[in-house]
Amino acid sequence: MGFKCGIVGLPNVGKSTLFNALTQTAAAQAANYPFCTIEPNVGEVAVPDPRQDKLAEIAGSKEVIPTRITFVDIAGLVRGASKGEGLGNQFLANIREVDAIVHVLRCFEDDDITHVEGGVDPVRDAEIIETELMLADLESLEKRLDRLEKKAKTGDKEAKYLVSLMRKATDLLENGKPARLADIPPEQEKDWKALNLLTSKPVLYVCNVDEGSAATGNVFSEKVRAMAEEQGAGAIVISAAIEEELAQLSDEERAEFLESLGLHEAGLDRLIKAGYDLLDLITYFTCGPKETRAWTVRRGTKAPQAAGVIHTDFEKGFIRAEVIAYDDYVACGGEAGAKESGKMRLEGKDYVVQDGDVMHFRFAT
Repeated sequence: MGFKCGIVGLPNVGKSTLFNALTQTAAAQAANYPFCTIEPNVGEVAVPDPRQDKLAEIAGSKEVIPTRITFVDIAGLVRGASKGEGLGNQFLANIREVDAIVHVLRCFEDDDITHVEGGVDPVRDAEIIETELMLADLESLEKRLDRLEKKAKTGDKEAKYLVSLMRKATDLLENGKPARLADIPPEQEKDWKALNLLTSKPVLYVCNVDEGSAATGNVFSEKVRAMAEEQGAGAIVISAAIEEELAQLSDEERAEFLESLGLHEAGLDRLIKAGYDLLDLITYFTCGPKETRAWTVRRGTKAPQAAGVIHTDFEKGFIRAEVIAYDDYVACGGEAGAKESGKMRLEGKDYVVQDGDVMHFRFAT
């Protein structure tokens, strides 16, 4: 399991430039006019994790298979999208399919690049898109509520339950707040997610700054950080222009270029880490002479469900898991050393997988 992020934003904020850089492709045409992205472009990139390389080195693995993240570059949004303006309906349909929203905000001045709203104001831009998503959610809910409320009046228990769940969203939306702020108990999370609300998806704001502000941010990105903190959302600073340059360099050249800019890592790495935090994801590994492979699961996942990410048969026939913590695997020089040192544990169905666990599953066929 990787995860899918929809890259959204107003036209001309740097979405497609960022997408091209992150996926190291030219699949999305980056141009200075609205709607240059007509169809959502999809790209996959490997999730960098130095732990995986270390494990592969110790195990003498012939192959290293990282987990992957999918980016979807979605057409630019404008005011009135919820009513079909621009490519509104298409945009809204595409965004429903992603796990998280990466909202790119323009945080740089450039007279050569037209701003669809006439000037740079990332907080205003964020509010425009948030408003359109909230209006779309309200319209969607009101259509469903009308039918369900009639059914609920007949005493239908399921209809009553769904009405109460939907009202948690409409109460927020009618007050100008996104559905993700709703307090949903664990037992209702599955049904809440099934409502497929645009504003229930977690948001990561990406402040697209000029090259000179990539390391420190600027006055625009500071305003975005303040807004994100208030909303409980994430925010990172990236220069799409720098990422575009990095995509063309060798590993050695990239390291030198980043150092010259005062950056410790590429924007892609920071974006993925922020995305993992946003969705509360962790990585576990399977490791051996054939391959070292990374697998992504949500924090709190138990061993059988983690096994099911590899193959459904592993979950159905789960017996137990052999588990070595990453630090123990490294310190003991691999699986054999971990066994001798008593660092390999046998865990059952209730074991909650930890980030960095090296696992082997026993299952019945």
